[in-house]
Amino acid sequence: MLANRSVAQFTQILLVDGPSAALLYLNDGVPHRYSAVYRIEEATLINVALHDKAGEMRPEFLAEVPFDVSFCQFVIRDGLFRTDDSATDHRLDGHPYQGVMLSYHGVPIIWQGEVWGTVCHFDIEARPLPAEEFDLLQAAAAEWSRALPVEPTSPGQLGER
Repeated sequence: MLANRSVAQFTQILLVDGPSAALLYLNDGVPHRYSAVYRIEEATLINVALHDKAGEMRPEFLAEVPFDVSFCQFVIRDGLFRTDDSATDHRLDGHPYQGVMLSYHGVPIIWQGEVWGTVCHFDIEARPLPAEEFDLLQAAAAEWSRALPVEPTSPGQLGER
């Protein structure tokens, strides 16, 4: 994990090197295996960027996630969502991924006053997220929204100008 991380560094990477490099930067500071950006399209969350610490190809189950079984739904409802260990988090009692996706920390990406999607760190292992990294995640979401084009009509346009 990297020290002395900042939203200014994140923004520079996002604008110069693009979304993949920006997610790598975010992921380098956390213990979580995955960092991702999801765009909301009707009742589905579409993965538009993913970094996997293990360097594996994106699993199919992460490509598109039904909104009603995602942890992102709680980000949209509450403005953020954090759980270090979903198996012991009673807010998730009865949720199909409770105890499966153990750690999840996410915030919304707001574009033109509407929730466009989410940026999150998650893992199948229980993992805490340091407060300063959650603060960076929140700041990164704001920067991502500023990097969206005027009309982000396709997920591939994330971070392009």
